[in-house]
Amino acid sequence: MDTDKNHSTESQYNIIEECVRDLNLDKSTTELLQNPKRELKVSIPVRMDNGCVKVFTGYRVQHNNAMGPMKGGIRYHPEETVEIVRSLAAWMTWKCAVMNLPLGGAKGGIICDPKKLSRGELERLTRAYMGRIWKFIGPETDVPAPDVGTDASIMGWMMDEYARLSGEYKPGIITGKPIRIGGSLGRTEATGRGGILTIREAAREIELETKGATVVVQGFGNVGMYSALLARNMLNCRVIAVSDSRGGAYNPDGLNLEEIIEHKAKTGSVKGAPNTQEVGSAEVLEIEADIIIAAALEDAITAQNAGRVKTRILAELANGPTTAEADRILEDRGIIVLPDILANAGGVTVSYFEMVQNRTLDYWTEDQVNHKLEEKMVEAHHEIFKTSRARGISMRKAAYIVAISRVVEAMKLRGWLDL
Repeated sequence: MDTDKNHSTESQYNIIEECVRDLNLDKSTTELLQNPKRELKVSIPVRMDNGCVKVFTGYRVQHNNAMGPMKGGIRYHPEETVEIVRSLAAWMTWKCAVMNLPLGGAKGGIICDPKKLSRGELERLTRAYMGRIWKFIGPETDVPAPDVGTDASIMGWMMDEYARLSGEYKPGIITGKPIRIGGSLGRTEATGRGGILTIREAAREIELETKGATVVVQGFGNVGMYSALLARNMLNCRVIAVSDSRGGAYNPDGLNLEEIIEHKAKTGSVKGAPNTQEVGSAEVLEIEADIIIAAALEDAITAQNAGRVKTRILAELANGPTTAEADRILEDRGIIVLPDILANAGGVTVSYFEMVQNRTLDYWTEDQVNHKLEEKMVEAHHEIFKTSRARGISMRKAAYIVAISRVVEAMKLRGWLDL
């Protein structure tokens, strides 16, 4: 994130306004949808390794809980702002509603660079943050998860600190935990798997044969890596290009993904991998392919490069990779865009499964998790596709129509609004 008010945030606001008009929602309903239920800003003093105390700033924004306890990740990022966290909290509300999960949306963040913190500093910061917010979260209230700059071990520290402060062991306080302390099998690859399932369904609808279909992946982190592997292993696609923040690797005959993964582990980047041509991180989006997976940063596809994107399906596995202007260009060109609140919802769906397992103490096999995820992703995709065709609108707008309609119905049934 490079600015407080980025294009992807503005795009979300714009499409919500369009949907509000299309659904003929009144002013009070609109205000409830647009304004978070609660925003926390906390100061977090941390003893650093050099003995000095440094004060960090943290946030937790709880957007809407009409459909159930709020859910959303915690980000550690040097350019975090409350505006970003607020926008992402709303995104989580729509994502959970699209998937028809009994959850609302929230998000958290700390302004810090985790790469510059020692392991001890990172743990002290994490525990101190939990000390500031623990009274406002809980399995029935708001359940955090990992996000940018955080991981399973950080979630483990948070769960342990909550138990210490509350005097109760509640593994369901947080998701994305290590498996040994209540995490769910299948969670690590869930976002990538969910994205591949939506691509599979979209390909069937446009009669695109996935066997041998070419795939480009921008962003070869956890999500991008698993989406590339699963595109090959589940759909028999040919992955021809991948990229990360330092550059890209391209081979029109298909990449050896195991070599790419090994090369990145050694060098920190896919750039320069054996038997590949170098390509720029942004330019990878302009390689012609049947399927392009945007799994890097927000605002990757703009009005400046949307005309050069050559694909049949664009799947948004990152949050907000396409600006509103680019979205219109892609739609006019007949490119199917699988919107982020659907395409990357596999992660929150398996996080929900983790909550269920924590509550029942009945832990599922990886096959069970993957089967349940497939059911949810296919159901959500078909509901959005049906709405898109019935209304003659894009998949993105259809996803927001479905999500907003469900949240508004829940608010009415709870008495927050007139029926």
